[in-house]
Amino acid sequence: MLSNARLPRSPSGWTMAVFGLLAAVLGLVGLVSPDTTIRLMGLSPISEASRADDDHTLLFLTASSMAALNMGVYYVLAALADWRAFFRWTVPFRFLTFSVFTLAVLTDRAPSGFLGVGLWEGFGALATGLALRYESRRAARVRA
Repeated sequence: MLSNARLPRSPSGWTMAVFGLLAAVLGLVGLVSPDTTIRLMGLSPISEASRADDDHTLLFLTASSMAALNMGVYYVLAALADWRAFFRWTVPFRFLTFSVFTLAVLTDRAPSGFLGVGLWEGFGALATGLALRYESRRAARVRA
C-alpha cells in the first residue's frame, strides 16, 4: 500500500490530483490519437487526404495536448506536495478558462462540443474552491 506521502493529503489536493490526472491522460490521448480527442469534443475528424496543405489543426491539437499533459503533471505534483497556495491561484484562472471557452461556444466561435471543456474547467475550479473554503473554515474552528 502507498504511504500517505504519495497521496494527496487534503480534499483540495484530491481535487487537484484528479483534475491533473485527467488533464495528463487527455493530453496523452491527444498526442497519440488526435482524432480521438476531436471525437471526444463531439467533432468529426477529417482524413489526412482531405486536409488542405495550410490546415494547421493537428499542429494546434499537438500543442494543446502537450500543454494539457504538462499542466496535468504540474497539478499532480502540486497535489502531492499539498501546495495550497498553488491550488488557490488556479481557481480564478480556471474560472476564466471556463468563461472564455463557454463564451466561444455561445458566440459561435467554437462548436457546441467545446462546451464540455469549459464545463470541465468550471466544475474543477468550483470543486477546488469549495474544498479550500471547507479546509479554511475547519482550520479556523480548530484554532478557536
